[in-house]
Amino acid sequence: MSGVITEVMPSAARPENDWAGQGAVLLDIGGDVGALVVAMPESTLGLEVEIRPLDGQHVHAHAHHHGDGHTHEHLAHVAVVARPVAEGRLPSLVFPALESGRYQLFEKGRPEAVALWVEVTGGVVTTADWPS
Repeated sequence: MSGVITEVMPSAARPENDWAGQGAVLLDIGGDVGALVVAMPESTLGLEVEIRPLDGQHVHAHAHHHGDGHTHEHLAHVAVVARPVAEGRLPSLVFPALESGRYQLFEKGRPEAVALWVEVTGGVVTTADWPS
């Protein structure tokens, strides 16, 4: 056995995308589809935030199939990462493709604690600030 020590990060602590926040984000907007960028406090880095559409809009989410024959819809979520901006780095959330309409945002797994309501407009990048 060699003298090399390797630290293994538990899978729950590993980011879904090791490259997140490393560069530009591709926004898929136009027509009835807009994007949402939320400036976040530094203390929220790594926090995962879910988005829930109101009034029947669509969010690119995925269905999860259980062995019991039921399908459960999961809300789209993204993590807070420090993204490069002209002034340095900005902790933020980016939802790159949302149908026009109203949405609620909350910490993943805490749908009862809505922290932010936003209105997204098609063809536009909507910006918001997470409450401190």
